[in-house]
Amino acid sequence: MPALILDGKKLAADTESELRARVSKLKEASGKTPILATILVGNDPASETYVKMKANACTRVGMESTRVHLPETTSTAELLEKIRELNANPSVHGILLQHPVPKQIDERAAFEAIAIEKDVDGVTCLGFGRMAMGVPAYGCATPAGIMSLLKHYQIPLAGKQAVVVGRSAILGKPMAMMLLNEDATVTICHSKTQNLPEMVGVADILIGAVGKPELIKTAWIKKGAVVVDAGYHPGGIGDIEAAGLSEVASAYTPVPGGVGPMTISTLIRQTVESGEKTLGK
Repeated sequence: MPALILDGKKLAADTESELRARVSKLKEASGKTPILATILVGNDPASETYVKMKANACTRVGMESTRVHLPETTSTAELLEKIRELNANPSVHGILLQHPVPKQIDERAAFEAIAIEKDVDGVTCLGFGRMAMGVPAYGCATPAGIMSLLKHYQIPLAGKQAVVVGRSAILGKPMAMMLLNEDATVTICHSKTQNLPEMVGVADILIGAVGKPELIKTAWIKKGAVVVDAGYHPGGIGDIEAAGLSEVASAYTPVPGGVGPMTISTLIRQTVESGEKTLGK
């Protein structure tokens, strides 16, 4: 049987159709539109592209977006002041700080300044803690998008051996907690993990989230594993070796077209949810 392709691009498009209807209903009921504020500090070309993609997604579902573009020389204090302004603005329902920020900025302090009710990208410690404890919170967008993808394709998680390769605060760690909350048995691997090939080889569910091109080799992967590649590098390369993957995995995400579209889809969905909570009152 050929491997199942976990098509994030198609699911994201289908989700946008549903979100358009929800936004339209909200507009009719309240006369107002959910608004996502995006903050870009500096002029990184990749970050510019990602911010534009998120603004375009807002437009497609009938939402509005407010773009805040700050200079490369912005200080932490200046960024915090801008975030406080957006927190206090009742018209703004979600705040996204595009990662990464210039090195002089304390990124964690900036993330923590985002009001929990507007943390639609799921980057605050409070949001992470709530999610980990099973309390309602906006999930970190990429791992939450992966969970939506696995749920859509009815991938069983309870009791499965899940291996997450990567431990970043906005991907690996929340990914592990989300899988644990669904009763998977979770192992987190990272740059100092010994015998990584053997660790990967036990995975029923494998998540590549390490940020290094094709670090994870197809030969390490157990036959029939479900493989999710959250990496993206120049040339359309992921964190997991693509050659031969379709012959080994029972299901896998393509790169591109797997995880990436789900990240933006989750951000937009959570902004709509925030708008519904505020405007639907």
